[in-house]
This record gives sequence, C-alpha cells and structure tokens, in this order.
Amino acid sequence: MDHLQAHEYLISKPETTISQPFGEGVDVYKVKGKMFATLALGKMGKGTETNPHWWMNLKCDPDEAHILRDIFDAVIPGYHMNKRLWNTIILDGSIPKGEIERMIDNSFMLVVDKMPKKAQTSILLKL
Repeated sequence: MDHLQAHEYLISKPETTISQPFGEGVDVYKVKGKMFATLALGKMGKGTETNPHWWMNLKCDPDEAHILRDIFDAVIPGYHMNKRLWNTIILDGSIPKGEIERMIDNSFMLVVDKMPKKAQTSILLKL
C-alpha cells in the first residue's frame, strides 16, 4: 500500500475529515473531531531521496501494538505519539495491503468506541 492508497482508505471512513494542525505536510484524519490517523513523509532516513517512505500513525490496543512491532520491521512505536497506544507504520511495501487496512479499521473503531452512543450509532450505520 502506498500513501495515495492509504489516504483513499482513510478518507473512505464515515464522517472522516482531514486537517493539518501540526503543520503543512502532516495530514491528520479525524472522525467527529477525534484523531485516528496521521500520514506524512517519513523521518530518520527511511527510504531514499528519490523514493522517501511515508509514515502513518495509527491508534492501537497496547498488547497488539507490541505484537505488530515484533512481526513487522516496518511497524515502530508511534513517532511523536504515545508509544503505548500508537504505532507508526512505514509504508515501504513490506506489509500486505489487507493488514494495513485492518490496522486502519482497528484505529478507527478504537476512537469510535470511546464516543457517546449517539455518535457511535450515526457512524456505525454508515459502515
């Protein structure tokens, strides 16, 4: 999955908006004002000058976060995020598209599950 595919999948989630509160170049994806993902060009020398890797931060269950980091080299503790609750996925092509979609779905649902029932219902009806 590349950054364009990731963007399309993220924005396809019901009631998702994009903003750049952290500055130009860092897209923040929110559902009903609550962040569930970020997408930006990577840091710390990942990729090449002509083909830099994009990084996506996703919310994650703490136990699953550690498991994913053990399984995939391209999953690291959340860059500039709470390392216990967020993972950074380096979009370098090493993680299957379906697995990235599953991680996005989980991040989205972790945020939705913390919302009041009325807000949850309005989102879940659109899934």
